[in-house]
Amino acid sequence: MSRLMRYSLLVGLLFLNMPANATTDCPRVISQSPYITHTLEWLGLKQCIVGASRYDQLNVPDTGGVMDPNGEIIASLEPAILFTSDWTEPQELAAITPEDARSYRLRGFQSMAQIEQNLQTIIEATGRTDLEPRIEQFASNWRNAAKRLNAEGTRALLLSSCSGKPYSFGRETWLYDLFTTAGFEVVETHRRIRHLQPGNEIEDLTALLNRYEPQVLFIFERHITKNCNMLMPDVPVRIVTLDGERFLHPAPVLLEGLDTLQRRRAEWESHQ
Repeated sequence: MSRLMRYSLLVGLLFLNMPANATTDCPRVISQSPYITHTLEWLGLKQCIVGASRYDQLNVPDTGGVMDPNGEIIASLEPAILFTSDWTEPQELAAITPEDARSYRLRGFQSMAQIEQNLQTIIEATGRTDLEPRIEQFASNWRNAAKRLNAEGTRALLLSSCSGKPYSFGRETWLYDLFTTAGFEVVETHRRIRHLQPGNEIEDLTALLNRYEPQVLFIFERHITKNCNMLMPDVPVRIVTLDGERFLHPAPVLLEGLDTLQRRRAEWESHQ
């Protein structure tokens, strides 16, 4: 074997064994929340993630959550960039950000515009200016898909689930923004989210339905639970369950949720 062939073989083996995140256009990234992970994945940057929150389903080290990031694990991963949500206190984020790393607090829970801004922030932070067209692509796609639904003022209530600790979505949430753009009248008047539990102004879902009298109740879980089947509001309501993985993350995965709504429009239009 010639010297040139041996050199070529050695280079090839080194390349095959090089970690995916070792390329110059893929900095070592930590994602502290699933909605951030979904955003990175949509941008094609999933392979850059070297650590993720305990709520993610990635085969990478667990770095805690947005409220309790594990600084020791984060430091051991030697990240270049740390992305978390604005639920992480600035002082705590500064304390657990390695000296040679940059950290960013991403929003997204108050509006669709914040999700678009997250794309911009991630692209700028990673230096992937080639991905900038994806921002306009997402902005255009979600608005067009929402407007195609043309719900014509259908009164809707948006609920996280029927079991556990359910909450409804009101003003200043990404889902309120999304569904109102789609033409629904989201009837919840509470700012952000309303928790349904004993001792609160509205203690259970039946009371919530009686107050707002929606035509359709969207529940973001895969299956109707026993609690949902036992609902007996004063005014009949159509119940439509949706996959929470496509709606409860303020991230581009919402495009899949809009596709689902379009395919299942006969269910939420049945009140007409």
